[in-house]
Amino acid sequence: MKPGDRSHTGVIPAPTEPIAMSEAQRRALFMMASVLLDYPDDGWEHKLRVVHEQAATLPAGVEKLLQPFFAFAYQQGQRGLEEHYVSTFDQRRRCSLFLTYYAVGDTRQRGAAIWAFKEALESMSFTMQRDELPDHLCVVLEAAALADDQSHSMACGMLSAHRDGIEVLRTALEHAGSPYAGIVTAICAALPPIDDATRENFLELIRSGPPAEVVGIESPLPFPTSQPGY
Repeated sequence: MKPGDRSHTGVIPAPTEPIAMSEAQRRALFMMASVLLDYPDDGWEHKLRVVHEQAATLPAGVEKLLQPFFAFAYQQGQRGLEEHYVSTFDQRRRCSLFLTYYAVGDTRQRGAAIWAFKEALESMSFTMQRDELPDHLCVVLEAAALADDQSHSMACGMLSAHRDGIEVLRTALEHAGSPYAGIVTAICAALPPIDDATRENFLELIRSGPPAEVVGIESPLPFPTSQPGY
């Protein structure tokens, strides 16, 4: 089965095509996306205005992807956006912002996979200062935005290693009609084109969902616990 074909869930979507951008623009996008995909807490309206202003520095195709979210956020206000956030990310399994969910599902491997994220972030000299697990998409995006040189490449590699799951998140958000879909599409557009193996993983996740618990069978962690050469 390939993108464009139909399954019992509907048309199989195609992965996102990349959009050319500089490293500075990519870093800026990752930081903006980290802010916009976070829960709209105190100070949200100020953050929204700042990000909206900075979006003009991004390539036109990327800025266009973000505009529907800005319009929705201003229209809904903080209270309305809070409700949409909870109904989208907390109540839809395929809209999870935790990357290990797509890689290993709710299995006993999840703890080790989350620990691998923690080790990877610590190897880049990042320590958690927010009340989130280290595999949260906002956490990895912030690391990719702020990391220097090799650490930046490693953080981008972590995102690329979970490209299949991020594409599933994008597809689920599009299916739900959520304006958050444009933000995730922009993230995918900032990453390199996916290879055949990642495309197949993406399609399998669309068809079957994340892995279920299988006792006695081991699967690899989402990426090596030692620092890889991205």
